Amino acid sequence: MELIIYTYLALMNIIAFTMMGIDKERAKKHAYRIRESSLWLSALLGGALGAVAGMKFFRHKTKHAAFKVGMPLLAFIEIGLLMYWMSGFFQ
Repeated sequence: MELIIYTYLALMNIIAFTMMGIDKERAKKHAYRIRESSLWLSALLGGALGAVAGMKFFRHKTKHAAFKVGMPLLAFIEIGLLMYWMSGFFQ
């Protein structure tokens, strides 16, 4: 079960990171963009740390207050929940 959860979280973070990169490239080309709600959904489903890393790496959405404050806060919460789960509380 743990392997499934770790694999899921790794994939969600890779997806969120990649989505930030794709959206940044599309923004540069004035092409069809990824919806902000989709970026948030990938973060809410466990990919917040990847989304924050993507924001920093691609310098994307860093001027949007909701992203600038909300994504790191969500990442902090997700990390806390993961640590809480890993501590054995749910076993």
